[in-house]
Amino acid sequence: MTNSVNHQFSRWANDYDRYNIIQQIVSKALIRELNFQPKRILELGCGSGQVFKNIKFNFDYYKAIDFSYEMCNIHPKNKNLEIYCLDFDSDAFYNNIKNDQKYDIVLSSSALQWSKDLKKIIKILSTKTDYISMVLFTSNTFKTIFELSNSISPILTVKEIKDSFDQYFDISYEIVNYKVQFSNKKELFNYIKKSGVSGENKLSFKNAKNLYKNYKLDYLEFEVIFIKGNTKL
Repeated sequence: MTNSVNHQFSRWANDYDRYNIIQQIVSKALIRELNFQPKRILELGCGSGQVFKNIKFNFDYYKAIDFSYEMCNIHPKNKNLEIYCLDFDSDAFYNNIKNDQKYDIVLSSSALQWSKDLKKIIKILSTKTDYISMVLFTSNTFKTIFELSNSISPILTVKEIKDSFDQYFDISYEIVNYKVQFSNKKELFNYIKKSGVSGENKLSFKNAKNLYKNYKLDYLEFEVIFIKGNTKL
């Protein structure tokens, strides 16, 4: 995770809940699909609390981790909740969780696609839990935009994501596509800037102007992959 991605999320932290429509949808789905009520929970990329706000059952301990101080500051509080501001690609993150007891589940919504080394994260998680439930954006998010601008998505591909998980977990996958419509182009491109989904990808002024002119759709494309499964025996 780079400083520029961190800056992207932190800069718009107070507006984030108005621009994270897809993140809110998938966070609700993530919790709705749970078939048990875990007591010890680890969440990676907690943001402003989209997942946490959907948990209506009691838990004994919940550790929430995010790399944005601004997001952590506006996350809901709870007596059984601890929030840590850590980059999950950093040594500080690994040192923080290495001595933890095992968790009943590890949750993550719309965050791990930014990892520099997803396989490393999944490997250590396989020693901390027997069950994971996660959702990640894929590189097909904003697909037409990247095609028109002749640029490569900073988000991991479906294959890269699956390769990282399959080594350590027996996983079931579901790929879901969403479209968010807008009344005008200004609104559409403003959403890209403030949603955080575009990550660190930046276009030159000339390319951005051409993209604005040539983008004919009145919607944005999103693709997410739902991931759940158990550690391999």
